[in-house]
Amino acid sequence: MRRSLRTLALGCAALALVAAKPAAVAMDKDNPSCPAKPDWGVAKAIGLTTVDKGGKHVLIADGIIDGRFPDRLKAAIEADERIEEVWIKSRGGDAHAGNLAGKVIRSYPGMVTRIPAGWTCFSACNFVFMGGDRRFVDPGGVFMVHMFTHTGDRDAIELSVEEGTAETTKLIGEIEQSSALLASEDNDFLIRMGISRKLLTEVMYKQQAVATSANKTTRYCLTQDEVRKYNVTPMEQAG
Repeated sequence: MRRSLRTLALGCAALALVAAKPAAVAMDKDNPSCPAKPDWGVAKAIGLTTVDKGGKHVLIADGIIDGRFPDRLKAAIEADERIEEVWIKSRGGDAHAGNLAGKVIRSYPGMVTRIPAGWTCFSACNFVFMGGDRRFVDPGGVFMVHMFTHTGDRDAIELSVEEGTAETTKLIGEIEQSSALLASEDNDFLIRMGISRKLLTEVMYKQQAVATSANKTTRYCLTQDEVRKYNVTPMEQAG
């Protein structure tokens, strides 16, 4: 009888584990390392709210990074000295503002940045996240990257073509200069934040800038091994 009860209990426990197992995430057919429907926040200027989560006082950043974000971020942290972690989900936005916001976070010793399970941090958000003194991509969290470029500004390119060859040549020169400056800024930022420069050379700059009919892959989502390999999440830190 006892053996039967024990067998029944073990069977129930096994069923509970199966029930608790999270559903498989559908992957993006064009970007197979990434989820098909990333939760990268609301499609409006990034909002900032404070909450208590798991015994921690957390600042949640949710939305698109705009030029005012670094100042707003600093004001929010200054206004609440209890903040110990910044949790972020964003589809990106202003690349320069992302770098500045990362530097704001780094100016507060010990400040943690985190991408919780199910949340996605993409594009300029990467640099906000990397500002953390300690950084965590929780299992199921998504650190999504792409090649940083200005060549996606199709409206400006098409307009310059209409205006003639000289104007198009001028725009291409401006794009190349701007992209070179952004690459230099990204490289400097990674060095300052203790991130491996190979994240740029081996991952970000190897992504296609623009999708083509033959190859639509423009994004890449790092695995847990890769976020440690490139020191996106430092291996020596404790949870």
